[in-house]
Amino acid sequence: MPYFDAASAAPLHPVAREALLAALDEGWADPARLYREGRRARLLLDAAREAAADAVGCRPDELTFTPSGTHAVHSGMFGVLAARRRVGRRLVHSAVEHSSVLHVAEVHAAAGGTVTEVPVDRTGRVATAAVADALGGDAALVCLQSANHEVGTAQPAEEVAAHCREAGVPLLVDAAQSVPWGPVPGAWSVLTASAHKWGGPPGVGLLAVRKGTRFAPQGPLDERESGRSPGFGNLPAVVAAAAALRALRAAAEGGADEAGRLGGLVDRIRTRVPELVPDVEVVGDPEHRLPHLVTFSCLYVDGEALLHELDRAGFSVSSGSSCTSSTLTPSHVLRAMGVLSEGNVRVSLPYGTEAADVERFLTVLPEAVRSVRERFGVPVREPAQGAAGAAEVAGPAAAPGLVVDALGRRCPVPVIELAKVIDRVPVGGTVTVLSDDAAARQDIPAWCAMREQEYVGEEPAERGAAYVVRRRV
Repeated sequence: MPYFDAASAAPLHPVAREALLAALDEGWADPARLYREGRRARLLLDAAREAAADAVGCRPDELTFTPSGTHAVHSGMFGVLAARRRVGRRLVHSAVEHSSVLHVAEVHAAAGGTVTEVPVDRTGRVATAAVADALGGDAALVCLQSANHEVGTAQPAEEVAAHCREAGVPLLVDAAQSVPWGPVPGAWSVLTASAHKWGGPPGVGLLAVRKGTRFAPQGPLDERESGRSPGFGNLPAVVAAAAALRALRAAAEGGADEAGRLGGLVDRIRTRVPELVPDVEVVGDPEHRLPHLVTFSCLYVDGEALLHELDRAGFSVSSGSSCTSSTLTPSHVLRAMGVLSEGNVRVSLPYGTEAADVERFLTVLPEAVRSVRERFGVPVREPAQGAAGAAEVAGPAAAPGLVVDALGRRCPVPVIELAKVIDRVPVGGTVTVLSDDAAARQDIPAWCAMREQEYVGEEPAERGAAYVVRRRV
């Protein structure tokens, strides 16, 4: 069964598996002890630290192993914010950061700090100038992904790092998605990563704090890992994680261009999906992006239903649609970009993905989308098409205005109902959609952009909101 969700967790690298089994036999002892078993464990830990530091571009004594990538982000952010408390208490981050960053921002704000969120464009990329403008005198820390985990857009981390260095503000780079493909360039101050993103075992994170960065570890101090990650670490997992990262780097340096090969497969998906499936929006930057990841959204499709269809066809993919989340709200990344969220599919190819599997995915996808749309009664775009749930303001023919009551109905139903009646109003007429689904606030304007209709705006309603659309074509 093809697994296409490496951005969540990559399959265990074969080298990592071998290293893990060996380290279970050789690295079980406490590396802080002076007897033979302890010294052997310490040699394994030192070698792992050196390999990981070389891969991320820092010194071994600047790198700490943590229990997870999220733990690394939390420790890194709190450590810098505490150390720079007298300088300022303002945290700056992009609107598309990983939830681990956003959770720290919430705690920081609740404790009296301030937060500046830098917007992104429709591709999910921040403008370097916008980050530079946010570097006021009270800025304590800037957080920026090297590349986005949902849409693959690469951020201008090197340019932002230069501005941060000039302003004297440390930059924390969340490199969880990009570390497998190479070191993050630039004068960053703190870097975090997560081993299960590159084929290491889960439960290992990296926290690199470069010399000269003011850092105050929070919580009780411990003699291990420079006091930045207390407790007895999972040494076999650390060894396996470093071995996998070293193997990936060695393969790339030896001429095995896996990034280029996967990039070619992703290019094929980006090109073919809009050709094979009508009403699809491929999101993310087409040039500045991760090589292995592509995201697209299918109009008039329930994301959860589509994922189930693809799962039945043998493909494991992910989604940022609100109908696939327990919160029933669209992904904050897609929302910040202002793109369609319904029917969202993220394909992230692991190392070794076969071209034949990608071709089979492209064969299966159109029928999966068609099946879901048929289930929802998606309209054929013909003039004067009626719809249940539409209350006419004028007569049964072309009406100057219609109201669609989609209250209590989840995505993608409000947009489908809008599509059913838009041709019933004359050019210049309006359709008002009543909806209490949070996704409608994002998907109705996105539908208008895709259909070249005018999104007039949102008006208050007794329940939910009223979204007004004017017919242009």
